[in-house]
Amino acid sequence: MTAAGTRTDGASAGVGLLDRERIVARPGFNRWLVPPAALAIHLCIGMAYGFSVFWLPLSKSLGITASTTCPDLTLASALFTTTCDWRVADLGWIYTLFFVLLGSSAAIWGGWLERAGPRKAGVVSACCWCGGIILAAIGVITHQLWMMWLGAGVIGGIGLGLGYISPVSTLIKWFPDRRGMATGMAIMGFGGGAMIGAPLANLLMNAFKTDSSVGVWQTFIVMAAIYFVFMMGGAFGYRIPPAGWRPDGWTPPVAKSTMITTKHVHLSDAHKTKQFWLIWAVLCLNVSAGIGVLGMASPMLQEIFAGSLIGLPDVGFAQLDAGQKASIATIAAGFAGLLSLFNIGGRFFWASLSDKIGRKNTYYCFFVLGIVLYALAPTFAGMGNKALFVLSFGIILSMYGGGFATIPAYLADIFGTQFVGAIHGRLLTAWATAGIVGPVVVNYIREAQIAAGVAPGPTLYTGTMYILAGMLALGLIANSLIRPLSDKWFMSDQEVAALQAKSAAVNAGPTGSLGIGTGGLDAKAMLAWAVVGIPLLWGVWVTLRATFALFG
Repeated sequence: MTAAGTRTDGASAGVGLLDRERIVARPGFNRWLVPPAALAIHLCIGMAYGFSVFWLPLSKSLGITASTTCPDLTLASALFTTTCDWRVADLGWIYTLFFVLLGSSAAIWGGWLERAGPRKAGVVSACCWCGGIILAAIGVITHQLWMMWLGAGVIGGIGLGLGYISPVSTLIKWFPDRRGMATGMAIMGFGGGAMIGAPLANLLMNAFKTDSSVGVWQTFIVMAAIYFVFMMGGAFGYRIPPAGWRPDGWTPPVAKSTMITTKHVHLSDAHKTKQFWLIWAVLCLNVSAGIGVLGMASPMLQEIFAGSLIGLPDVGFAQLDAGQKASIATIAAGFAGLLSLFNIGGRFFWASLSDKIGRKNTYYCFFVLGIVLYALAPTFAGMGNKALFVLSFGIILSMYGGGFATIPAYLADIFGTQFVGAIHGRLLTAWATAGIVGPVVVNYIREAQIAAGVAPGPTLYTGTMYILAGMLALGLIANSLIRPLSDKWFMSDQEVAALQAKSAAVNAGPTGSLGIGTGGLDAKAMLAWAVVGIPLLWGVWVTLRATFALFG
């Protein structure tokens, strides 16, 4: 994952190995080496989406073949018990901590990242994410849930936040001509991390499983070691463009769109604008609708289609025996995997499309199409049409992923690129909020329906779909209100020059390509892409193989 472009002359004397000035690209550098460096980090931290693969084994970490249950166990006592197995609900809080800490840490340290540079942030992310998993392994060995929460959830969550935003500003600066595509390439890695990590974790747990161990703590240690190597490789592969650099022959599209600014808003002013909070609402509402469905995809498919999944269309969910429920659970797992593929593909497809049609129009597509599909989902379910139901939710999840990948470019269009990484970090508090709102809405409405006597089936989720459509309608309104910023919010050319002075001193020279071309797939770039591409293709193959049972 290393790349050409590190200064070795006297200009870098006294500059530390992790310092921003150390990674300024030199003439001859290929910008296409930066996206695989970002992917190396995102594919590792993306395992956060797949951590649920550990819940069932961990719920039997003492009993091994069956859970050692304690009827009087509470959440507080579960944190410290050494004699009772943990419940899945207790372990699930790690998932919540992931995304709350991701959004919070990105907001808190986003400004530091802009000053310190992506390499230092990437190294800190690797230490936190992998170190947190190691601490979680110790928690499994000692059977201390609080240690798992602290390790994987809190420390690991901080690593998630720093790793997630580490490439954003850098990629946007390297690809001003294709902002959406560049961030889409990296952020699709976060959606694809579980597609690699979950089956890898299953393989490792089966290999390490014994009569006295479920194999989880050993799997944690091995995966932490693998992730650390990849993440450090990615961090040391980062380069930033020199001050004044732009692709050869490219000029900012001033006349093309009034929604794309060539100026810059200071980090301390961005949150004072209504545009920031409108984009915050846009992201939060889009993510809330998608993440709620993503977390309930498997049970939703099972309860809606029940026996029809195994050729018994007249058998409802409640009438299935244990063996039949196990069979449809396997098929539903394939559905969840298929949604992951749409999630990943959507991150690249929609972000790339946004370069052509604009960020605002892309979000219009998300909300209008999403409203229609959520509103039609109960009809598809009532018809018993699996193909239309699965396709509609595949498209919905593609827009969920696309929303994440498009938002950094949307911010760069509105606020400029100088502080886009830090502004993006603050905006990710919308994700932290959505990570709570979305699942709560979906889960509690389902529980309310069951309490009202609604049996598992198509009608169980009808109200939920309409409410999610309503949330997207609010997002549509917020998106329509976004306008270009007035000139009062932008920094002067002198202020921007002062902020860039440190890099400019290291890279004195004219503006333009500065000997750094747009690059292509030379031998070094092909090797870098192979390092991240081969694991990703393996994950796609495993996921596709698991989805075949869905349609026989």
